[in-house]
Amino acid sequence: MTIQNTDVGAARVSGTSPRVRALVAEMTLDEKLAQLVGYWVDQGDEVVAPLSGEKVTTTAYADATVHGLGHLTRVYGTRPVDPVERAQWLWGEQRRLQTETRLGIPALVHEECLTGFAAWKAATFPTPLAWGASFDPDAVELMASAIGRSMREVGVHQGLAPVLDVVRDARWGRVDECIAEDPYVVGTIGTAYVRGLQEAGVHATLKHFVGYSASRAGRNHAPVSAGQRELQDVFLPPFEMAVREGRVRSVMNSYTEIDGVPVASNPELLTDLLRRRWGFDGTVVSDYFAVEFLRSMHGIAADRGEAAQLALEAGIDVELPGPDAYPYLAELVASGALPESVVDRAVARVLAEKEDLGLLDADFSEAPTSVDLDDAEHRALARRLAEESVVLLRNEGVLPLAAPGRIALIGPNADSAEALMGCYSFANHVLAHHPSFPLGFALPTVREALTERFGDVAYAEGCAVEGTDLSGLDAAAALARDAEVAIVVVGDRAGLFGRGTVGEGNDADSLDLPGVQRQLVEAVVATGTPVVLVLLTGRPYALDWALDTAGGPAAVLQAFFPGEEGAPALAALLAGDATPSGRLPVSLPRSAGAQPYSYLHPLLGGPSGVTSTDPTPVRPFGFGLSYTSFERAGLTVDGVSSGAGATASGTADVRAGDAFTVSARVANTGAVRGADVVQVYAHRAVASVTRPVAQLVAYARVELEPGESAEVRFTVPASRLAYSDRSLRRVVEPGEVELRLGPSCAEVDETAALRLTGATYELGVADARVVDVEVRRG
Repeated sequence: MTIQNTDVGAARVSGTSPRVRALVAEMTLDEKLAQLVGYWVDQGDEVVAPLSGEKVTTTAYADATVHGLGHLTRVYGTRPVDPVERAQWLWGEQRRLQTETRLGIPALVHEECLTGFAAWKAATFPTPLAWGASFDPDAVELMASAIGRSMREVGVHQGLAPVLDVVRDARWGRVDECIAEDPYVVGTIGTAYVRGLQEAGVHATLKHFVGYSASRAGRNHAPVSAGQRELQDVFLPPFEMAVREGRVRSVMNSYTEIDGVPVASNPELLTDLLRRRWGFDGTVVSDYFAVEFLRSMHGIAADRGEAAQLALEAGIDVELPGPDAYPYLAELVASGALPESVVDRAVARVLAEKEDLGLLDADFSEAPTSVDLDDAEHRALARRLAEESVVLLRNEGVLPLAAPGRIALIGPNADSAEALMGCYSFANHVLAHHPSFPLGFALPTVREALTERFGDVAYAEGCAVEGTDLSGLDAAAALARDAEVAIVVVGDRAGLFGRGTVGEGNDADSLDLPGVQRQLVEAVVATGTPVVLVLLTGRPYALDWALDTAGGPAAVLQAFFPGEEGAPALAALLAGDATPSGRLPVSLPRSAGAQPYSYLHPLLGGPSGVTSTDPTPVRPFGFGLSYTSFERAGLTVDGVSSGAGATASGTADVRAGDAFTVSARVANTGAVRGADVVQVYAHRAVASVTRPVAQLVAYARVELEPGESAEVRFTVPASRLAYSDRSLRRVVEPGEVELRLGPSCAEVDETAALRLTGATYELGVADARVVDVEVRRG
């Protein structure tokens, strides 16, 4: 694969400090290789990674650390351990590495942190799909900073997040780990997470570089057939933004193969693009077992030594989770098949990262004696993101529940704490294997939160999340008949590799609600009692029957695994104590047969008279209702306005490659406080290659009191209108562009005309990638 991109960054070479150079020069080959691997002390029989039962490292821990160690793998996140007791063990282990190995270099400790620090008793935040629904990078940055503070407090240095995979297929089980189907939303929110985590002193790790979410048929670990234009225009931009704007310190490879070439063996991606063109100067770590998978799953290596050489030469510096393949590099160096300088390059990067983190001079004399991994700040941020991320999909006047009277609460997720959390939450990822352990932190269910807000509610489960048992439907319907309103809570149960309906390894061939949950909803609706449907899911489901039928639920709320404060947030939204403001970060599909689907489709990707299938989503990207109303008007480009709903009467001329200003006013015309997500899209009818019918250019979340208005000004860099031309250069071509202001990708309040003039402009290293947003109130 050849990535055609002329952006050549003057990358700062890692490991150039005198101290690091001296260490590398002093090290034996065994000491060098020890720095390039991790060790999973607690892995044992725990299944928290793909095929981990078959890939257990057999080297004894004492033997594996004789020459030092690069990483300690998931010392908090593999089984429930008391954080203080584990910190005491970890500080002692670091002291042992300092005193009992020749060079005295501590290990770098890494952990999962996608929905919070993946440790027992630690806060659990909304899943990344909820971050996308909030359209609030500032809140995500604050959340990441709080997560990083907790991790650093107990001796963790690197977090395996965020996931920057762009959603392409709702059937994929890992959709709940992703942020959105739009690369710019993924990039801006993901980069905010990087900034927050790294400001707290913990290095972020971008995953999964690159193309993982485009797997065939939405199957985990399946091949990817993406072309280079799709890679450059859809999958790579979020990573580029996090590297260039976020200065991320670590990247993790994707398991997938793209057009037959496994990413873990691809130097064009891992070295030429990532380092030489983008200027990345951190470490590249392997996804768990990805190096060995070059032999066992991809079949491009005859043995583990060959797999190790392919990965190291491609640019993977550290093998995780343990030393399955990289120890075989010793034989290759000894035989002359592998230059030791290739090993030195990776070792220098690892040591430079440890130096950046302060590990080379760390004092492990006093371990923490008390920690609070779920303090008031954590909970306040969890509540904020949960409230901001819930999307109101339908409301026939039943919400908010001002004086609800008798409430019937029904559904398999109504009294389930696990239903509020994503796959990579500690509870669903790890604690599910240890049912005797309590959650370790407060996690009220929807039932508990509604009882707290409204008083006693009548409850019936109705059915399970999975299975075919209909025996509970009659009792649920009877409960609804005696109530003034029925709240039905359905959706997913996140888990790993077949343990659940969504999550890693839980891919779907249907996008109907799992089990008999639709039958439950329809049975309750048939009673005639107004129904509020609440969805707690990790993926979008096909909901046309609930959203577009006269006899459906009176209101529908979509919550993407909202975390520990999700139930109180839902109760507040149902009661009207807060106003829904989430917007769909993914299109709501019409059926599984419409997948893969993205709102970023060209004309031929939409409905037409030459096919009997209709991929039009039930609700479009960016959609979301509110308890108040908003008016958006006055769209201008560099001061030129086209007028409300009119064909362009004025056109702004901007040189291709120059930034331009887009502005509009938004007003809260309703009776309650609310937040609008101002969205500006571009439509280009003619270009040298086909373009999406609509593409998000800029967005801003704006909180407004009743009657309040604000002007939103976007300074838009040329990169927002760039794409790969026929020679695969990232360019801005001259021509006509229609800008659209609206509440979603499919709805237009106003348009403005933009004419790009002059010669075709090729993006360079110095070009900005992020829109500057200014909100002027009054």
